[in-house]
Formats: sequence, C-alpha cells, structure tokens
Amino acid sequence: MTDQPFRLPRGGRVDRATVLRFTVDGRELTGHPGDTVASALLAHGLVEVAPSPYRGRPRGIVAAGVEEPNALLRVAGPCAESMLPATAVELYDGLSATTLSGRGRLDPAPDPAVYDKKYVHTDVLVVGAGPAGLAAAATAASSGARVLVLDDQLEPGGSLAAGGLDRVAGLRAAIEAAPDALVLPRTTAFGVYDDTYVTALQRRTDHLGPAAPEGVSRQRLWHTRARRVVLATGAHERPLVFAGNDRPGVMLAGAVRTYLGRYGVAAGSRAVVSTTGDSAYDTVAELHAAGVAVAAVVDARAEPSARAAEVTAAAGVPLRTSAAVVGTDGAARITSVTVRGIDADGEPTGAAESFDCDLLAVSGGWSPVVHLHSQRRGRLRWDAARVAFVPDGTVPGQWIVGAANGTYDLDGCLAEGARAGALAATEAGFPVPVPPPAAAPPVAPTRPLWLVPGPDGTWDTHFVDLQRDVTVADVRRSTGTGMRGVEHVKRYTSLGTANDQGKTSAVNAIGVIAGLLGGSPGEIGTTTYRAPYTPVAFAALAGRERGALFDPVRTTSLHGWHMAHGAVFENVGQWKRPRFYPRPGEDMDQAVARECRAAREGVAFMDASTLGKIEIRGADAGAFLDRVYTNGFGKLKPGTARYGVMCKPDGMIFDDGVTLRLDADRYFTTTTTGNAAAVLDWLEEWLQTEWPELDVYCTSVTEQWATIAVAGPRARQVVAPLAPDLDLSPEAFPFMAFRETTLACGVPARICRISFSGELAYEINVCAWYGRTVWEHVHQAGQPYGITPYGTEAMHVLRAEKGYIVVGQDTDGTVTPQDAGMAWAVSRHKDFLGKRSFSRADTARPDRKQLVGLLPADRTTRLPEGTQLVAPDVCPDTVPVPMLGHVTSSYRSPALGRPFALALVAGGRSRIGETLLAAVGGDLVPVLVTDSVLYDPEGTKRDG
Repeated sequence: MTDQPFRLPRGGRVDRATVLRFTVDGRELTGHPGDTVASALLAHGLVEVAPSPYRGRPRGIVAAGVEEPNALLRVAGPCAESMLPATAVELYDGLSATTLSGRGRLDPAPDPAVYDKKYVHTDVLVVGAGPAGLAAAATAASSGARVLVLDDQLEPGGSLAAGGLDRVAGLRAAIEAAPDALVLPRTTAFGVYDDTYVTALQRRTDHLGPAAPEGVSRQRLWHTRARRVVLATGAHERPLVFAGNDRPGVMLAGAVRTYLGRYGVAAGSRAVVSTTGDSAYDTVAELHAAGVAVAAVVDARAEPSARAAEVTAAAGVPLRTSAAVVGTDGAARITSVTVRGIDADGEPTGAAESFDCDLLAVSGGWSPVVHLHSQRRGRLRWDAARVAFVPDGTVPGQWIVGAANGTYDLDGCLAEGARAGALAATEAGFPVPVPPPAAAPPVAPTRPLWLVPGPDGTWDTHFVDLQRDVTVADVRRSTGTGMRGVEHVKRYTSLGTANDQGKTSAVNAIGVIAGLLGGSPGEIGTTTYRAPYTPVAFAALAGRERGALFDPVRTTSLHGWHMAHGAVFENVGQWKRPRFYPRPGEDMDQAVARECRAAREGVAFMDASTLGKIEIRGADAGAFLDRVYTNGFGKLKPGTARYGVMCKPDGMIFDDGVTLRLDADRYFTTTTTGNAAAVLDWLEEWLQTEWPELDVYCTSVTEQWATIAVAGPRARQVVAPLAPDLDLSPEAFPFMAFRETTLACGVPARICRISFSGELAYEINVCAWYGRTVWEHVHQAGQPYGITPYGTEAMHVLRAEKGYIVVGQDTDGTVTPQDAGMAWAVSRHKDFLGKRSFSRADTARPDRKQLVGLLPADRTTRLPEGTQLVAPDVCPDTVPVPMLGHVTSSYRSPALGRPFALALVAGGRSRIGETLLAAVGGDLVPVLVTDSVLYDPEGTKRDG
C-alpha cells in the first residue's frame, strides 16, 4: 500500500520529493521526511491502531504529540523499543513497527547504541520554542547572555508549524544570529529541580534509523544549570467525555489541524467538530480550506462567539449551539455521531440528531503544560474563565509564559515571552530594557463540560483515561466507596498512571470527580506532577556508564610502577590497589609474610594514595568537625593531626580517619578508600540541609595527592635524605604531627607522622603529578636498608595485629566506638552526631558484640572470615545453634608466629581468657579470646 489517498495535494512541511518506505503491523507503507509514523498512517487513511489494553475495544490515533494515549509502537531494531507514541516517532526509511495495546515488553537483546551526557551552564534557559519561547530567547540573546533553547519538535515554531511560521521568522533569525544562543531541537526537558537545574533528553539520531552516522550517540542527556529559566511549554487540548468517545476517528481538534498544516494530511473525508470554546473553529476553517467536508459544528455554549459565527458562515457549515455529541457509531472507524441539545446542567434535551462522518474533532478546552512548573513546587489555581489549572505566581529564578500560563492568543504569547526573556537576562546579569506587562485581552468563553449522559443512561463507555480503559463508571465506583481526593481516586482506578501520565485525562478526571461530588475542579485539586515529563530510557540515564564503564577503574599515579614490579591487584571501591608483590616462586602467603617482616624488622613502603581526602575550610570548620566526629578537632593545633571516628545518628561507626589542621580555618581529612564519596555526601547533607548557617566548604582532593607510606624501624633513615630540611627526631617531629617541606628532588611535600602498622612510619604527600618520581626516590633511598613495597594484604596483617579496625570489615553498621574498644575516642564534653544514641539502654548492654582478638589453640588453623563462634558447652545438634559472634578479620602473622583473628563477640571483653569454639567446615576449633591488640600493646615501636 504505497499511495497516500489522504495526503493533501499541497501544504505541510514534509519533503514530498523523497519517499520513505516503512511497515506497521506487517503492512508496507510510504511517507516522507518530516512525517511521524502517525501522520504517515493517517495519510494512508489508517486511523485504527491496536485495541485497548483491558477491554479490547478498537482504538485510533487521537493526538499529534507526546500526549497521544492510544497509538503506541514497538519499533524494531538491534534492540527493539516499546511504548513509543506513533505521534512522536519520526519516520525513516526502513522503519518497522508493531502497534501495542497499552503494554510493551523489554527486548532482552543488548542495546548496541551509544548514549551520552553533557553538563552545561547557561545564563538563560528557555524550554519550548513556540512563539512565547522564541520571543523570550530572542530578547535574552539580544543582551549578550548565553541562551539555551530546548524544544521537543524538529524545528522551532511550536503550534505555528501548522501554519504561520512567518510570524516568528524574525525571532528565529535573531536567535540564529546571536553568538551565544543555541537551539536544541528534538530535545525534551523532563525534569526541573532546585536552583534552576534542568534535565533534558536530546534524540540525536532516532530520526535517521540505520542511516545514523557511526560514532554519534543516539540520545544525549543534558544536565543544565541555568541562572534563570523561562518555561514556554504550551498546552494540551482535552478530549470530551461522552458515550463511545474512544472510537477510532475521534481525535483532538488541534491535532486534526496539526496534521493538516504541518504534514499536509487530512485525518478524514467528512468531519464533525464538537467543541466547548473558540479554538476548534481554526480547525473548521482549515478543514474547509483543504476541501474536507464539515457536516456540522457542535458547540456546547449557548451563544456562538463572533469567531464561531464568522467561520461557520464562511464555510457554510451547520452550527448547533447548546449541544453536545452524546454517542457514536461505527466498528473499525466512526461512521456517525448522535447530537442532542444540553441544558445549563449538561443534561440532554430535545430530539437526537445524527450526522454521518468518518472524523470527529473534539475540543474540551486546553490544559496548560504546568508539569515542569509544578515539579519545583510551583502553585496552581483553578481559572474558571479558562476552564483550566494555571500557574499561581512563579518560583524563584523561573518564569512561565504563553499557553503554559493560560495565554492563548499569539500577540499575548509574544509579549509575555519577550518580557520574561528580558527579566531573565537582566536578573542573570545582562541588563536589557524590560517591556511593561501587556494588557490581557478578553478571554474567549469556554464552557466546562465534564459529563455528557449517554443515550442509555449508563457510563460504561464514557472513557476518561483511554490508555488505562478507565470510564466514568469506574470513577463513580470510587467516589461511591467514599473516596473524595483525586490521589485516592487515581490509585483506585489507575487513572493517569500509564506512560502518558494522564496528559489528556488528568483534568477531565478532576472535572468528572467534581461533577459527581458537586464541587469545582479547584476544590478537588490536582495530582502530583513528577519527573520525568515523558518516559526516559534507563540506557539514556546511564549514558556511557555501562558495561566496562559501569564502574570506572581508578588507578593512582604510581600504578605503572606497581605493574612493572609484578603487583597483584585487588579492587577497593573503584580503585586498583596492589595486594601483594610476589617474587618468582612465591605464593601470596609467602609474599605477604616477607612484606610484613620488612615492615616490622626493616623498612617497607606502600601506595596509600587511594585514601579519601577532603579539604574542609571556613571560619566554622573546626566547629563543624566537632559535630560530625565523636572526638574534638576545634582545639587541635595547626601542624598536628588526630584520629577521629564518625558515627551515624544511631551511634554506629560510619567511618574513621586522620584529620590534619593546616591552619586556623583549614583542615585536611582522610577517609577510608571505599567510603570517600559517601563521607563527602554525608558532610554536604548536613551542611546544606541542617547547618546551612555554617561557613564551611568541603572539597574532594583525593585525586590531587599521591601518598607514600614509609613504615618500619629504618623509616627515619630512608626519609631523612629525602627531606633534608626536616629534623626527624621524635622530639622535633612527634607522632601525629606533620610538616610542610621541599624534598631534595625539589618537590613540595607534606610529611606526616602517622602509622597504620604500629611501627615508626611517615606518610609523604605530594602532588599526584610528582607521585611516581617521589616513589622512585623513596625506593632508591631505601635500597641500603632493603626497602620492600608492601600491599593491602600485608597492611591488613599489620593493622590487625595492632587491633586497628577497617570500617565495613570489622564493623557492620551495628558497632559503636565503645564496641570496637575505642571509648577513648568519644568525647564526654561536646555534642556530636550519634551521641544521644549512646544514652540508650541498648548501646550500654553488657552482652553487645565487642571487638576482641582470637588465637586458635592449635596454632595452625587460619579461621575463615565470617566463621561463627559458639560457647564450648553448646550442643551442636541444637537448632538453631546459639552463636556468640563471628570472625571479622583473619591472618597468619609472622610477628606472632601463628594465625590470629579479630572477632565481634557478645560480651567479648568480659570473655578475655576464655576458650570458645569456631565452626570451621565440619570441625569445631578451640580459640582463645584475647585483647584486640596482639602486637606491641605498650606502643614501644611507634617512635622507632
């Protein structure tokens, strides 16, 4: 089927010289560039699509944009995509699609398309390129401001693309000529958030199909931070609710006009137009001009407006006032309508009249697209004159104009847009003359008509939500159960919960509820508008962050050296960290034992660059740290450091690390490697939501620093020649102090006396650019002492021997500092996050699980981490076996000459000296409970 009998001989903005071939439901069809699948179907006279999802009723194309409730497609491809409105799918050669009955399915095939993201800043962001949006953008651009325009259509103009683009040709030219103005077509803004942050999806190659160029992303997600935003998002026309209003051939009057003007397509050969206001008369005039017979105009208003009288007289079309369509006939497509008079209450009066037609164009009024306005908690009010919910004021940094503001005349839209653009540019720092507010023209009368009783007195075919098959009968049932709120009715009936999110049904549903309960729509209120405005694929949200890029691999500036020296890596968070450095013939245990002996008996060095690093500055930095750490930092002297524990409000350990005080209002905080982002997020949450009055700024500097830990009795001899300007004696450079210096190689450095091994240790911090150079200098300086690189496995052995915890391994969200044996790190003299929880009876229970050490009695068994512990008198046949705790860390210690473990044990500290049983495989291994510090408990090794 290649002829297009309903394509007009001229008109439209499609490329008639190029023929595109496509298939829908296996039927071969043709169209042109600029068509949508819906317009091409209508050009062939095909209005019917898949039946309704629950009742199987015939359904047809209703709209011409994203508000389409019926014509949903599954478009074939390497990865098929479902639930796409045919009215928004641009035609391309070779497109193959099937229509869907309101439900789709995910294609399990991998999606080979590329998706990406872009983050931009702009001075003025305009959403919508209709007349109001173009006026706003042109005015703002004239000020020299950076202007970004987002529009979901393929070209600017909005409703004027159906006819009248010449009215905005000058505005389009001005925007194109502006050096800092950018218009993004095929781009839908779907979310607006605090501080004028807008997300939008750009469909870059969807309209090209297989012809899309290689290397160009299919879709791009734009994250835009704008100084000011202008919303010019237009309005959606509402259908009318009457018996049989879902029959194929019943379409929105504005959509019929769009198909005529934009696509050169007549949606039928003989039309009836049913309306409650003036806008449908533009459709009547254009149908008549296109040679489409109009059998009658049915106007619910008692008196025809001047526009109605003018158009019907010029077209010679019968006009029925105080009337409404009460029913339709036809099978696969409408064949006739039944019309009756209605009284002031909307009740039918007089005799019925029938009109033959294959197209019924309906207009129940217009609903401003306030979704983005409302997402930022913009208020709405019911405007009885416009019969619509309109914005009630603005939100900070944002204006809403044109049809989205309830202004439907072209001059009014242009004036509102120009004024908003001038205000936005001026407030963004680019002053421009601001036009005075234009006088509002009289509002053309619209009659609210929510319910039209059917011929048989039932409500079962009066459809309110076409995509959910919800009828007036369903709404009556919900209100009959006592429901009064629109949100309750929505959930009872599923109104507005399909993928169109009630764009054509929501206000009608509110009107129906109001009609049934005897109130006004304003008293009922609206449902909640949430992002996204239109569906967004998860692939687009993910962008390139999938597959191998789903979790980025992070490496330190020393990674190349580690690889060259045979390091075996492990993943810690997103970082690749050397786990151990095996020599030829060594297994992991042998390599780790050698590295541990070097750190305990000679000198070893480690790449500690992955530790999270956050610079905290501001006049209130010390007070802020006092609030988030259990111990105090406000009185810490510059040049010194302190270990700190951070708890959540429940008093459980969240993170730990060392904080340096750089000067009076500047601190340098370290976190665990895997928790760095979470800690920064935690700090920002409190600063931004609870304590915004504090003068504190947090900056992640993890990647900016390379950190080299030098540990062991010979560490001082290694560091001394590297930092010749420093006195490294314990008296001049005590434990938990740091010094700024310039290394012998000329690199500025910050050297700290910090130890995670219990041995004499220094941490050399330098700019990451110089990390490998300094690392190699450390390696060279340590050669006389047999310096050895050590990895995370040896680090764990060393720290566990000293009883130092690793958050997330020795803690599990149920461990307090007291449980971990760190009551010394909990201040009794200040308040901090989690302190109140320590007064709860539960946190003071003597049988809480506490951190202890374990020594297997056989001196050979290395307990698997997670091993459960039981009392020696427990019968193993008891179900369930009462467990006392579990092993959190377990290693073989060269220094101790035996395996050991750390464990969380109920009442652990009171059990020191007792023997418990560890369930290892099918055996019960006796273990001695000890203090958690198993090596050098007196701390004699710390200063060398």
